[in-house]
Amino acid sequence: MSRISRTMKIIYCTHSTYNPGGMERVLLNKVTYLSQICGWDVSIVTTDQHQRPPFYPFPDNVRMTDLDINYSDDNDRGAWRKIVGYLRKRKEHKRKLAELLKREKADIVVSLYPSESSFIPDIKDGSKKVLELHYCKFFRLQYGRKGLLGWIDKWRTRQDERIVRRFDKFVVLTNEDRGYWGCLPNIEVIPNAAMHVSDRYSDVTAKRIIAVGRLDYQKGFDRLIRAWEIVQRNSYFADWRLDIFGQGEWQEMLQQMIDERNLQDTIRINRPTKQIGDEYVRSSMLVMSSNYEGFPMVMIEAMACGLPVVSFDYKCGPKDIIKDGENGLLVRNGDIQALADAMMKVMVDQDYRKRLSKNALNVVSTYSEETVMNKWISMFTSLTER
Repeated sequence: MSRISRTMKIIYCTHSTYNPGGMERVLLNKVTYLSQICGWDVSIVTTDQHQRPPFYPFPDNVRMTDLDINYSDDNDRGAWRKIVGYLRKRKEHKRKLAELLKREKADIVVSLYPSESSFIPDIKDGSKKVLELHYCKFFRLQYGRKGLLGWIDKWRTRQDERIVRRFDKFVVLTNEDRGYWGCLPNIEVIPNAAMHVSDRYSDVTAKRIIAVGRLDYQKGFDRLIRAWEIVQRNSYFADWRLDIFGQGEWQEMLQQMIDERNLQDTIRINRPTKQIGDEYVRSSMLVMSSNYEGFPMVMIEAMACGLPVVSFDYKCGPKDIIKDGENGLLVRNGDIQALADAMMKVMVDQDYRKRLSKNALNVVSTYSEETVMNKWISMFTSLTER
């Protein structure tokens, strides 16, 4: 472990903790390590908790405060009402967060890039400010929205380039994303850790494929279903199954796609589970069909359980993790036929799966919790010793 010179007080600012997502799991593991291994004073401040309990069990000594801003209440409103509501709530958010930070007097305040990132450097509470980005630089543009909202997406992307420079440290998850941001003096690359989710490993003999993530545009499960339809045209793979674990606004639409293609017998959408490691172990491959990511937490967790990965080469993450043909397969982003072909290449050859599986396990050393957390501790320490 890196040298820890003194106890620190760290505050993480985020949207909420009630979703079963990778970002929430990363936050859980990080604050658990800092509070229990390092003995630091760690707390979490949310804006949209809606009095719901966290999905994952956070340590009792990690204090949690919700500011009751509730930006998400405006998600279904029209463009102008959404803009007016956002500006009003942003003003309230800044006031409440400033009061809290000046009262708490933390050493470090970390923004996970929700709405406070644009104003948090202006709060003069004596803390060092860190921006931790869990998406790639171009995440706002991935939806290809038109009209007013599309113009806002482009404008906010340009604003992001200005905002990130104002933080004491700006942390991205991949070297690929660092390249997109250019030569910023405050930028650091710290990936997510390969968290321990199971004491067992897959023997990759089961005729089962797994996909994990929120059922929305980002995760691209509509693309996976289209690829699976191609796979199922080959009767050789009729006894293989695809299990998707997740929840979200696309669930009804995705189920309709499955039904229309008569794939009900080979695809199942399952609710999120806290025992995802057990599901990895019972599978022989992870498929990632995302349109974009910041750093695919699911990918390194599955690989740590011995699963080879077939993935689109989306922005950002796969290039940093997958060595094509060694521990998984990468295909051109959006090429549905290529995704289906790569899946079948792994499905048809058990010996090939086992070779990929053996190499996938090496991800544990590169992205171990101790290695990653040492980087965070070193950065926090250097900031407070300036």
